Amino acid sequence: MAELNVNIAQLQLKNPVMTASGTFGYGLEFADFVDLSKIGGIIVKGTTLKPREGNDYPRMAETARGMLNCVGLQNKGVDYFCEHIYPEIKDIDSRMIVNVSGSSPDDYAACAARIDTLEKIPAIELNISCPNVHDGGMAFGVTCAGAASVVKAVRARYHKTLIVKLSPNVTDITEIARACEAEGADSVSLINTLMGMAIDIEKRRPALSIGTGGLSGPAVKPVAVRMVYQVAKAVKIPVIGLGGIASAKDAIEFLMAGATAIEIGTANFLDPAITVKVSDGISQWLDDHGCKHVNEIIGAAQ
Repeated sequence: MAELNVNIAQLQLKNPVMTASGTFGYGLEFADFVDLSKIGGIIVKGTTLKPREGNDYPRMAETARGMLNCVGLQNKGVDYFCEHIYPEIKDIDSRMIVNVSGSSPDDYAACAARIDTLEKIPAIELNISCPNVHDGGMAFGVTCAGAASVVKAVRARYHKTLIVKLSPNVTDITEIARACEAEGADSVSLINTLMGMAIDIEKRRPALSIGTGGLSGPAVKPVAVRMVYQVAKAVKIPVIGLGGIASAKDAIEFLMAGATAIEIGTANFLDPAITVKVSDGISQWLDDHGCKHVNEIIGAAQ
């Protein structure tokens, strides 16, 4: 069988398949459906410095080949995570990664510093699609300066593998990626959700409580593959690809576009065991095509 292990900077993964934040809970919720030890990495739901209630319902809406959500980072805060969630997940035989969100660079940095103390959490993923409360509400991730400010603040206080999750709602995603790399990001993951909207024509109002939400699922895959392809050529750090992956074929496309690893999100809601199926499918494809290691196809379409 072909070797599937890959490295994201100093983070070693047994295979390139991870779960996307917000779609797999803390991992424990899926333990009855899939062998968690067969997943390369589990990125747990978004964690913030202070507890967040999230947005009002409705906050999910089904769309053609995808879904919209505006959950709003509902969580009980980093202290609750460290005291109550971490003891429950620290011994899962997969790389456990925390997605970190914030409303200011200092918020991000303080949350990351708290997680830095947890021995069994080897990496964090920064969600820079959050609004900057001190700068008119514009998302950090849509400007080079905003993205750089968060990465710089976190890098000063976080000493393990730092992944930055990029927003696709920008003019040139390669510029944002380079800005993150310059401030010390070890890797970038992309794409986060695309901004979208649906309208309930019977109620004559938006389907989501706040009007707009993030579009995910197979509908976004071609955009995601394109952006991964562009970013992989623009930076020297590893790229993690996500956006609409629902099969081994989808995952292999991202790998060939230049991704070192991939994340599966929306598909987890349809098939709780999809991560292992995709990993097994990649292995089978590599065997069928005479490849001894997954590295042989990473960036093959470059």
